[in-house]
Amino acid sequence: MRTLRLGSECNDVAQLQSILHKLGIYPGNVDGIFGTQTQSAVKEFQKMHGLSPDGVVGSQTWKAVEPYLRGYDAYTIKPGDTFYLIGQKYAVDPALIAVANPDIDPQNLAAGAKIAVPFSYGIVMENTGYTYEVLERNVQGLKVRYPFLHVGAVGSSVLGKTLFALRFGRGPHHVLYNAAHHALEWITSPVLMKFTEDFLRAYALGVQIGGYNPREIWDSATIWIIPMVNPDGVDLVINGLQPDNPYYSQLIRWNGGSSDFSSNWEANIRGVDLNHNYDAAWEESKQAEAALGITGPGPTRYSGPYPASEPETRAMVNFTRDHDIGLAMAYHAQGRVIYWNFQDMASPEAETIGRQLSLISGYSLEEATGVSSYAGYKDWFIKNFRRPGYTIEVGSGKNPLPVSQFPEIYMENLGMLLYAASTK
Repeated sequence: MRTLRLGSECNDVAQLQSILHKLGIYPGNVDGIFGTQTQSAVKEFQKMHGLSPDGVVGSQTWKAVEPYLRGYDAYTIKPGDTFYLIGQKYAVDPALIAVANPDIDPQNLAAGAKIAVPFSYGIVMENTGYTYEVLERNVQGLKVRYPFLHVGAVGSSVLGKTLFALRFGRGPHHVLYNAAHHALEWITSPVLMKFTEDFLRAYALGVQIGGYNPREIWDSATIWIIPMVNPDGVDLVINGLQPDNPYYSQLIRWNGGSSDFSSNWEANIRGVDLNHNYDAAWEESKQAEAALGITGPGPTRYSGPYPASEPETRAMVNFTRDHDIGLAMAYHAQGRVIYWNFQDMASPEAETIGRQLSLISGYSLEEATGVSSYAGYKDWFIKNFRRPGYTIEVGSGKNPLPVSQFPEIYMENLGMLLYAASTK
C-alpha cells in the first residue's frame, strides 16, 4: 500500500476510509479523497494504537490497519481467558470465535496459544473499488473466519492473477455463479462475495438468510462462486494503467491513444472481450464486430482470434466441463434484466426458473438480441449442457455503476442466489 497523506486520491484512500468508518472514527463519505476529516480520523487511529499522530499513513500505520482490512486479529490467549471474555473484548459473538478456531477446545484454553478473533463487522468491501487486491484479502479473511469454506482456483489471468473458485455446501445440485467477465462491471464481484460471507455466517450460526435455511441448502446443493473472471481488466479500470504493465504501449493504442480506461474498458488485458470469446455462435460475433468497425483488440466487443483464445475463458470452460453444474448464473451490469435463452436451446425448466427469478428480483426476463446474443458464457453453457443458464444484468445507469447502488443491487439479488441454489 502506498503512503497516504492530505491531498491523496486513490482507491487505497477509500479502503482506509471504509475501515475507519467501521471503527466509528470517520464520519465522512468513503470517496477516496484524503481530506481534513480523513486526516483527523487517521490521527485518532494512530493515537489508539500508540503511533505518532502525524496524520500520514505510512508503513507503520498500514501495519496497524492491516488486521482490520483482513477482518480478524491474531490474539494470544491469556490466563483466565474464555471465548466469552474475548468476545466481550472484541464485541463479537463468541460462537464466531469458536467457528474460526475449530481445533481449539473452548473449555480448555491454553495460555500462550494463538487464535484468530474475527471483528464484529463484515469484511467484504461494499463501498470501495473492488480490485483484485481487495478480493484476495477478502477471500483470505473469509477462509480464516469460516475454515469450512473451500478456496481453490480455476486458473490464472493473462498477468498471472488467481481466478478464485469458492465452494460451500455438500449437496448433489451444483450451481455456479460468476462475476466480472467485463472490467467495468466489477460491482458484481462484491455482490457474490457479500453473498458468500452472509451465507457462511448464517450457516455457522444456524440462522436464516433471506427467508431460507442455509443448512438445508448446504445439504441439498453445492455452490461454486467465481467472483472475478477478469481481474487484470478490473485493476486497469480502477487503478489505472501502471508503467510496469507488459502491455502498456499496446493498451494505449488499443484504447484509441488514451491512457484513461476508467469509463470504457470491458475487455481483458489483451483487449479481448471475454464474454464474446466463448464457442457459441462465435462466428456470428466476429461478423457483428466487423459490422461495428472493430478490427482488433480494444475496449469492447472484440471476440479474440479464435474461441477460448484467452486463459480466463479457457479456465471457465475447463472448470465447467469438469464439474456437474446444474445451473449457472453469470453476473453483469447494467439494466436489471435476466437473459435466459440461447438460440431456442434452453429447456422449458429454464424459462420456469427464470420467471421465478424475475418475480423475486423485479428484473425483467428477456432474450438477448443482436451482438449481445453471441459467444457469452451463458450462451456456451446452454449450448453445451442444455441446462438453465442466465445472464444477470444488475443495476441501472452507465457503467461503471456507482457503489452507492450496491445495497439495492445486493438486496435485489440475494433472493435469486438463494432460490437458484434451492431449485432441486
